[in-house]
Amino acid sequence: MNFGKEILFFFSALGAFNGLILGVFLIFFTQKKYLANNFLGALLLASSIRIAKSVCLYFDGKLPKIYLQIGLSACLFIGPFLYYFVRSAVTPMDKMPKSWIWTLIVLAILTLGVGVALPYADYPVLWNKVIARVIYLLWFGFLLASGLRIRGMLRKLFNRSYTMKPAETWISMIFLGNVLIFLLYFSSLINAPFASYISGSIAFSLILYLMITLVIYKKKTDELFLLLPDKPVAKKLNESDAELWLTKLEKVMSEKAVYKNPDLKLHDLSREIQVSGHQLSALLNDRLGKNFTTYINEWRIAEACKMMVTDQHLTLEAIGYEVGFNSKSTFFAAFKKVKGITPSSYQQTTNQPITD
Repeated sequence: MNFGKEILFFFSALGAFNGLILGVFLIFFTQKKYLANNFLGALLLASSIRIAKSVCLYFDGKLPKIYLQIGLSACLFIGPFLYYFVRSAVTPMDKMPKSWIWTLIVLAILTLGVGVALPYADYPVLWNKVIARVIYLLWFGFLLASGLRIRGMLRKLFNRSYTMKPAETWISMIFLGNVLIFLLYFSSLINAPFASYISGSIAFSLILYLMITLVIYKKKTDELFLLLPDKPVAKKLNESDAELWLTKLEKVMSEKAVYKNPDLKLHDLSREIQVSGHQLSALLNDRLGKNFTTYINEWRIAEACKMMVTDQHLTLEAIGYEVGFNSKSTFFAAFKKVKGITPSSYQQTTNQPITD
């Protein structure tokens, strides 16, 4: 084997090995168990087995026939796994449809039955001339069905006027990568003059390394290949509801003094006025121009200012805890942000003795 072939062997073999590793990762080690990730992992496993067979055969023509049979058998599952990945990525689902389960069971039984009854070692001509062509025909059928399912995405991909979501881009690229690999292998099967048997392995390796790079640097790996629905946009508050909620909010804050609770959260306050957390957040931002933390701190600081006058025996730190702050530093920082001066300076302006 010359140096050029050694490089090709290393690159292709490493691609097949990494495909197996990434496939196992997507099936077993993603935190959220999505069907799309499982099928993508299965697709990578089947493709890696096929690629490994091609690499070994290309560099060792005396490979035992059982490996050739395993490699071709893996091709039988590439098409279905691709199609099921596309379906479950475009429309995320919790359970696998029974029709998919039965299809995979039938294919598994067919693969084992033909493999045992008609092994490649005894029927090489039958496998190369008939069985392999049937396998590629089935692969092509699922490939075509996958393309029809995402034809809208593919139009977007080639039309610059559209802005695609990251998931749409990746689903399209995975599909097109499989189209390329299929074409390269099919060309080799029919002995096309331009075809090279190893080209499919090289194409797979290139696509796989790109996927691995993205998975390494992407935080939300679990949802990377899923076309999840957009989060609902909060409805804009109408005038009458906003006024009613502001009145209820003012009453709760003044009468119940809920701001004195150091663990008060947005949803705690929203329950008090019987609105959702999103509605309360929108109310504060749209009507008062402030977020939840600023709004609560302003009530706490206003109460602290009153206590500096009425409760002169308390230290500033004690006052901070009394109005709802959970530390002296937080109280001082919030006070200066709201009033522009420190609590001590403010106390001086009220002509009260400094107690801290």
